[in-house]
Order: sequence, then structure tokens, then C-alpha cells
Amino acid sequence: MARVLFVTNGHGEVAIADRIGAELRAIHPEVELDHVALVGEMRMQSAREVGPRRSMPSGGLIAMGDVRNIARDLRAGLARLTIDQWRFLRRVRGTYAVVVVVGDAFALWMAMRTNAACLYVGTAKSVHVAPYGRMERALLRRARAIFVRDGATAAALRSYGVPAEAPGNVIADFYDAQSVQPPEALREGFEETIALLPGSREHAYADARFLVGIFDAAARTRPRLGAVLSIAPGIDAMRMANALSAQHCVRTSAIPSIPFEIVRDGRVIVRAWNGGIAALLRGASLVLGQAGTANEAAAAAGVPVLAVASGHRGERGWYRHRQAQLLGEALVTISDDALLAARQVGELLDDPERRARLGAIGRERMGPPGGGRRIAVRIAAFVSESAV
Repeated sequence: MARVLFVTNGHGEVAIADRIGAELRAIHPEVELDHVALVGEMRMQSAREVGPRRSMPSGGLIAMGDVRNIARDLRAGLARLTIDQWRFLRRVRGTYAVVVVVGDAFALWMAMRTNAACLYVGTAKSVHVAPYGRMERALLRRARAIFVRDGATAAALRSYGVPAEAPGNVIADFYDAQSVQPPEALREGFEETIALLPGSREHAYADARFLVGIFDAAARTRPRLGAVLSIAPGIDAMRMANALSAQHCVRTSAIPSIPFEIVRDGRVIVRAWNGGIAALLRGASLVLGQAGTANEAAAAAGVPVLAVASGHRGERGWYRHRQAQLLGEALVTISDDALLAARQVGELLDDPERRARLGAIGRERMGPPGGGRRIAVRIAAFVSESAV
């Protein structure tokens, strides 16, 4: 029985790995899939979880030189965790036919402890924002196959002798591959809908309060405007409801996929949604998002994204800057003042031509869906080759 190990180092990376894993299972049903999460505790649905893991205060968002977050993670046991994960990957030598790395060059270096054939799926690096450096390129050359997020990045790597490919950005599959329709009740009473994406890390609870506050201000002059709030995997819906109840009237729902609603003046203005992002984005006029991968999935779906550059608390500014460079004009940075931000939301709602232009930019930057399937086909070929 062939076994494949996925190694990830980020929340969005787990979602990307899961998409590839589901495609791989469809092609190669008998293959056994395992997953090591170097960052966080998010789980793949298509693979068995193995190896040590632990959440860190930074949520895995650490830029070079980010001394504050690095220090917080070290105090929380990052060094011990990394050593334990390194030892685990050494212990499983000879266990896996193929190791699929979804993340950055550090994740690839860790995965090489297995001595298996490593296939690398790059997620964040791009010539649009942060090209692969010399040391990273040296590591990538040791992978059996290298898949990056866009053609320009693949071409740049090939110019340095790194045989990179660009089969498609798997994030674009998130809105395309999920066929489950949301219940009609999700948008009942909404003539126009905004999607709220607070993300999947610990700060999602605070970001949800901020995003709902902006929406609430924007909706006061738009009586038929509604919002759908994403409850990402790993987020506790009841904790989110409690976080919002201090400023809003929150009530539970009888529909499992809609864990709660926010009511103002007898009208539901926000419904929470714990299903797939494809259903959430379908029909949305725009996104208010402080997320990472989910913001990019919205851009791939052609939905304009509005985000606060600094995370509205002076944090994560570098991350939003990188995302803005990746998405171009498809991501609009807005004020961290809720009333000013609400005004910017209203201006974009009133300008369908601009929304269409921004949506086209997002689709162009992210590329078409299908990357997950193409990568899975290549992985399946490596698995079959290893069995010969």
C-alpha cells in the first residue's frame, strides 16, 4: 500500500493540501495519506493527522525581523516543537513513497529529513511580491518537482536553473470545486450580500467584531443589504457568537450550517456560515476580509476584496502589504476607522463598473481553477513510479 505524507506550515497551506489530497484520492483511491502540520492545529479532511503539533501566539505569521512575534512563539515552546517535529520526520524514514510539501522552503528542508522523494507546492512566494532567494532556490533544486503559484514565478526560477512549473493556483479551486448549494435561508431577506471573512487564526474573533461593525454602519442606509460571516475551520462558532454579542443582538439558528444570526431592529442583518467558501462567495457583491487564503479565493472568484492594511490594530501590516502586491487592484485597502470604512464600502457597492473591473483583475492575478487536479495527477505518477 503506497503512502503519501503531506507537510504543511500554515493555515491556508492546510486547505491547499486538503484540496490536492481530495483530488489524489479520486485518482488513486487506495493510497494512504498522512499529514504533518508544522504550524497550528488545523486538520486535513482527506488525510490522517500524524506528528507533534501546537498552536503558537503568532498563528504562524512571522516575517523576517519580526522580533516581537518570534519572541512570543519561542516563549510558547516553538524551539522544542520544531525539534520534536524534526525528530518525527527522521523517524518515519522509509515509510512514505512521496512527501508533498505545501508551504515555504523551510517546510521543504524539514520534509527532507524523511529521505523520500519530495514534491514542493509553493504558496506565498511570487515575483509579484517576494521572489525566491538564493538559498531557497538551492533547496528547491533538491525537490523532485516544483509547483509555484504563477507562470512569471516559474519562469524566473527556470532562469536560475530550477525546473519549476505553474500548473495553476490551487486557491482558485476553492470557489470552483465545491458544488454544495447553501440553504435559501442563508440569504433570505437580502437583496444584496457582502461576505465577511475574518480568517482562521486566533485574531479572527476580534477581526469579526471589527468587520461586523463596518458592515453594520454601511447597512444603516441600505435596508436590504445583508452579510454572511464565514466561520472558518478551527474557529469556534459559539465563541464567535459570544464575541459579537457585546455589541450586537445575536441569536442561535435552527439550521446547523447557520450557527447564529445578528438582528437589528427586528431584521436579520448578518448570518454566520460554517460551510464551504464557494457557497459563501456565490452571489456576493464584495468581500470585507482580514483573511489570507480566503481573501485570495474571493479574488479568484472575481469578487472585489476590501481589507484594512494594518489589521486595524497596527499589526500584520507586512502581511496585508504582501497580499495587496499579489492581488493588485483586486484588493482595496480601507480605513481602520469603521465609519470611514463603511463609506468606502458604500461607494464600491454603488459602482458596479468598478466592481467588475476589480473582479477581472482578481481572476487574472489568481488564474483559472484546476491546479489541484493537475498537481494530484503528477503526485499519482510519482506514487505509481515508486511502486514499480
